[in-house]
Amino acid sequence: MEISCGALPETLLESELFGHVRGSFTGAIRDKEGRFELADGGTILLDEIDAFSQALQVKLLRVLQERTFERVGDTRTIKIDVRIVAATNHRLLDLVKQGKFREDLYYRLNVITMTLPPLRQRKGDLPRLIDYFLTRSAATMGKTITAVNPEARELLARYDWPGNVRELEHAIERAVILAKHPTITADDLPESVRTPTDLPSAEAQNGQSPLNGDAASPDAADAALKDALKIPERELILKTLEEVRWNRSEAARRLGVHRSTLYQKIRQLGILRTS
Repeated sequence: MEISCGALPETLLESELFGHVRGSFTGAIRDKEGRFELADGGTILLDEIDAFSQALQVKLLRVLQERTFERVGDTRTIKIDVRIVAATNHRLLDLVKQGKFREDLYYRLNVITMTLPPLRQRKGDLPRLIDYFLTRSAATMGKTITAVNPEARELLARYDWPGNVRELEHAIERAVILAKHPTITADDLPESVRTPTDLPSAEAQNGQSPLNGDAASPDAADAALKDALKIPERELILKTLEEVRWNRSEAARRLGVHRSTLYQKIRQLGILRTS
């Protein structure tokens, strides 16, 4: 089971992880199991572990040490048996030194460190990743797109992917949304892929894991990803809304954002329904 910690506000993240009881906060109309309960007997991946607040870090430390916790608004202790895997693109040791990440939690998590090479160093994985994201995106969006033409594949293979697999995933999703034919062409790809520029790498040049503090600067990584993902936001959102006949909930699902985020983007970009 996976949860993207950075995508949720703190209050919602706590409820998602630990669950809550009815009446514990506004909108809590029924008891809810958290991800830790649901993952009991299995494995949970906490992506962007650096997004945890100090309070949530304390609760997570207790789960690691004692395998127990309470739901939000409850006093009953729940015991679980779960393997925890944490991922981050930040240097946690730097956050420890800055007082933003607990040292005891860092050492509890940093038992076995795995290093994932950047996508530019494993171009052999590209064909399978492209096909996987294409199949998944087409199915999610209900489109009959079955292939990527040779020119587009060549561009995807030549690009350095400073934003790694996530950037590739977004590029394929965008292409599926904008494609007008069953085969994705070069015109459907982001401009950054069609006309790549020299961007700073989002990963450590020495291949070390972010957990041990030897990764590239997260600020440089964020800047690289933002530069690389030059997707015309307004065009993408409008196209998606038209695809689903302005069903905003479905559009948010296809775009992979919360509905409130989509509403905010619609207002910010001045997107109006024309028919």
